[in-house]
Amino acid sequence: MEGILLVDKPKNWTSFDVVNYVRATLARSLELKPRNIKVGHTGTLDPLATGLLILLIGKKYTRRASELSHLDKTYEVTMHLGLTSSTGDDEGEKLPVSNHVPDITDINKALNHFTGNLQQVPPAFSAIKVDGQRAYKLARAGQPIELQSRSITIHQNLFKHYAYPLIQFSSSVSSGTYIRSLVEDIGKELKTGAYMSELRRTSIGDFSLKKAAAVQNLSADLIAARLQLLD
Repeated sequence: MEGILLVDKPKNWTSFDVVNYVRATLARSLELKPRNIKVGHTGTLDPLATGLLILLIGKKYTRRASELSHLDKTYEVTMHLGLTSSTGDDEGEKLPVSNHVPDITDINKALNHFTGNLQQVPPAFSAIKVDGQRAYKLARAGQPIELQSRSITIHQNLFKHYAYPLIQFSSSVSSGTYIRSLVEDIGKELKTGAYMSELRRTSIGDFSLKKAAAVQNLSADLIAARLQLLD
């Protein structure tokens, strides 16, 4: 059994939780040990995020992870104004910044400002390695971290809804873009501070969340029926 499987990752699951769940499901059906089932993914989602995860099943496909990890991605984003978070999302310690209430014109200007080819500093709480250690592990230990900016492309930020303190928008970005950093940058531009309160990935390249299966519904038969092959 080999191919790619589109999965809708639920909130509070890690990407590795999903991989392990699918591996165990297939192992039970095939009467094999989980370590003998090759399952990988093409790019993590934070535990608090939901949405599209591409799983790779079988040795032939797990070898293609890097090929699929560089595809553009689209997200539905909710940002919370007036506060910052130590982690950039709802999990961290919140600090008040401003009670200023920006209007929709200012919000659209800020969303448009952060489009095109940009330099972005990744969040400290990320999986980037610093001197061989994951940045988030160093951050949790209270160690100072200096991450270098990287080149990214934000194709479009599309305003959806605003009811202070929450702004909802969709963002189409290049691989390597951190939405938490984007939200923090928009908060600075609006002079209010902001953190990402919700995130849902809706597409990876031409792969759509609409074709994804809920993890909790997966069985070996459903996995086999939903596997897609690549050229």
